[in-house]
Amino acid sequence: MSGEGGEDPQKLKRIAAAAYDYDMDTRWADYWSNVLIPPHMAARDDVVKHFKCKFYQRYIDPDLIVEPMATSSSSQPARTSATHESSTRQRSTGSSSRPAGASSTPPPNSTSLRWDQQTIQFSVNAWVFVVAVLAIFPLVPKNLSDRAYRLSLLGTACSSVYSLYSLYGKPRAWNLQAVQVWFQTVIVTKDFIYSVYCLTFVSSNLCLKFALIPILCRALEHVAKFLRRNFSRSSLYRKYLEDACIWVESNTTTLSILSSQAEIGLGVLLIISLLSWQRNIIQTFMYWQLLKLMYHTPATASYHQSAWAKIGRSVNPLIQRYTPFLSTPISAAQRWFLR
Repeated sequence: MSGEGGEDPQKLKRIAAAAYDYDMDTRWADYWSNVLIPPHMAARDDVVKHFKCKFYQRYIDPDLIVEPMATSSSSQPARTSATHESSTRQRSTGSSSRPAGASSTPPPNSTSLRWDQQTIQFSVNAWVFVVAVLAIFPLVPKNLSDRAYRLSLLGTACSSVYSLYSLYGKPRAWNLQAVQVWFQTVIVTKDFIYSVYCLTFVSSNLCLKFALIPILCRALEHVAKFLRRNFSRSSLYRKYLEDACIWVESNTTTLSILSSQAEIGLGVLLIISLLSWQRNIIQTFMYWQLLKLMYHTPATASYHQSAWAKIGRSVNPLIQRYTPFLSTPISAAQRWFLR
């Protein structure tokens, strides 16, 4: 009787783990992307189910007992999977109870952060945030401020390119068709837009600190999201950072609106700069092509379309009243921008 009573809770836990909606949990995608198993095993339902149970044990119910996977006919994949199971179990359970034989060799650095994609992105974006704040701080010497400005742009470009490579990899083959298919996939992402955005300004002699506003907003979002997910139990985080991180995560829309307005303002500043000795016609044209992409790309379209609509409601009546001769060239520019 006691054995049956001990099995019933585990049966209920396994049912709950199977019914859990993993697709709605953003942690599952990150967890699954770090599972190191061969592709042919990753396509098997029993393997996916096994690692879903391990994910459920790690993040939802630590008391769930996950049985090891059955060995397959191929010995090498079985050894690879078993090795990853062991390393994942060490990371997830930490100081949980083990058999006497296994307890003699504790897992190394079980409490340290894994240098996975999230940790690398957090480190880079935290560095970008600090350097960008240094670049816009008014008391910093100009040469140091300009260097920090370019370093923050380079850091964001590297972070964006790394994110693109982590999510989309490289083209399946180095021919025109494969590269075109891959490029059509990545061109509509925010990471691609930010990488082009940073390269546009880091290669220019014109130093516009205004360009760091979207960079700061992006870095702030990444840092706050990582801290909330990984340091929520830290007393230092709760005392000094929790309120700020909660505010950032609850105001991501506000930050996106601010970024879109700053990006449009940069386009206007570049047009004004054409009247100065620092003008760069190629950079201005490339940036307005990027603004056009931002206007049409789903990831940024809603914010840019809303910002342009507000500008139109404010500016169009003034143009029609005071400078009606500008209506024709502005209409031509709008047709180019909207097509």
